[in-house]
Amino acid sequence: MTQGELRYRRASSWEYDLILREAEKYGELKHHTFAVVEGKFRDVYAVNERVWKEIEELKLKPYAYGTFVGTIKVDKNFVEKFYPNVEFFYFVDIQKNYAVLSPKAGFLFTTGKDVPKSGVRKYEWQGTKKLVIYDENGIILGIGRINPGSRNKFILNVTDVGEFLRRKH
Repeated sequence: MTQGELRYRRASSWEYDLILREAEKYGELKHHTFAVVEGKFRDVYAVNERVWKEIEELKLKPYAYGTFVGTIKVDKNFVEKFYPNVEFFYFVDIQKNYAVLSPKAGFLFTTGKDVPKSGVRKYEWQGTKKLVIYDENGIILGIGRINPGSRNKFILNVTDVGEFLRRKH
């Protein structure tokens, strides 16, 4: 592969296992077909079989396809890890490691702010510091990190659905 060239392929069994292990921290993975665009990073997309077959027949390969759900990177200890984005959690049946926020706390969270314990309506936490953050209507607002030692910054904002709008273009 030359510099700047992209490779398109199905996720390998190893990559699928990384995705599955991340999903299991929160519940059960509901989707099973993933593709990878390999360039500087390995971006992961959820695709369906029909889309995959159409892509295989194209002469000119697309830059992206399906729903972008995260990136596989090598961390500072040279360990491969799947880093999910917010959309990944729509493909997971969330059963643990989540929080439901009040309307005011949900608004604060989507503007990049941390959430006090008083703004959390319900939470289920076990085994990982990261939580999937919901509003009261079941809409995913983002990913937070629980900070159990603090009442004022009980959930720290990792990423949220408002991040794109706040970006400096």
